[in-house]
Amino acid sequence: MAFGKKKKIENITTPEEVADLGFKHEVKAAKDKNTAVYDHFHAQENAKAVADAKRRKKRYAIILSSLLGILLVMYIISMLMTQWGDLVITIGDMGDDSGKTILLSESASFDDAAVKLNGGSVKEVTNITKSWLPKGLDTEKDGQHNGENYLAYTFYLKNTGTKDLKYNTTMTVTGVSKSADEAVRIQIYKNGKDNTYAKGTFKNRKTAETDATRWVDTDDILKTKDSALKAGAVDKFTVVMWIEGEDAECVDAIRGGTIRSQMVFDVVSDKPQA
Repeated sequence: MAFGKKKKIENITTPEEVADLGFKHEVKAAKDKNTAVYDHFHAQENAKAVADAKRRKKRYAIILSSLLGILLVMYIISMLMTQWGDLVITIGDMGDDSGKTILLSESASFDDAAVKLNGGSVKEVTNITKSWLPKGLDTEKDGQHNGENYLAYTFYLKNTGTKDLKYNTTMTVTGVSKSADEAVRIQIYKNGKDNTYAKGTFKNRKTAETDATRWVDTDDILKTKDSALKAGAVDKFTVVMWIEGEDAECVDAIRGGTIRSQMVFDVVSDKPQA
């Protein structure tokens, strides 16, 4: 039997090389594993950042909505205050006596009878003096009939009950800014007879202005008691307000100021006070 020539074996792998090859494989595997872990961690971080951004955006939206809601409420309140105007006339205490009731109206017919009236307001006024006011303001028109730089409002008070009664009247300043009340004049007609009211002088509150009756105090313009009104009878009122240019306190500092007032009518009770 003949044998062929024995082939030479090249590139013999030694045990050391095998061990080295295994080490390199383990290093690569570990490196690949670390890379995968890092990529997974990085993906988690990105997802967390996106979630945080969404939460912040949601919080900002809630805060913005809340602020807009607050502004809306303030706007509505401002509109309501403007709607009520600078003069409010209302019925207060009815006296708790059966058969004694009073109502208000802008017309003598009392087709629009109410317990509260809005006397309106006049904007952007400048000072005038009483002699500039037109004559016959109490007979000119019912309801609101403002003129240039003055407020005028005519209304009626009726005893709508079955008994004669007496009522009290109080007119009060409910709001003022920039000391506009220092120079205001309030003329009140009742059944054709008028009286003008002004705050006491700035230097001495107990001293009346020369052209007007002094207010009862710093907030109460007038208080009258026990005005008699027979069943079915009507009293007619006209309120006129303006800034008096002849007043010493009519200065630039009150420019842009406002004044609000309320007139309240209370029925006097016949029942003895406890």
